[in-house]
Amino acid sequence: MDYVSALLPPIVMAVFFTALVVTIVKSQGGPNKAKEDAAVDAALARAEAARQADGATS
Repeated sequence: MDYVSALLPPIVMAVFFTALVVTIVKSQGGPNKAKEDAAVDAALARAEAARQADGATS
């Protein structure tokens, strides 16, 4: 029975990790995809503008 107690934690972690990956994959896209993409694009634009502003002053 020691092998069962030794294998149980890795098996439980593998099941939870698989469930997490499935949840992340299923949540991609959908009705909020355009809003999420717009938020990421805006954040990247702000970062690029800040980088260019720092480069212009040095």
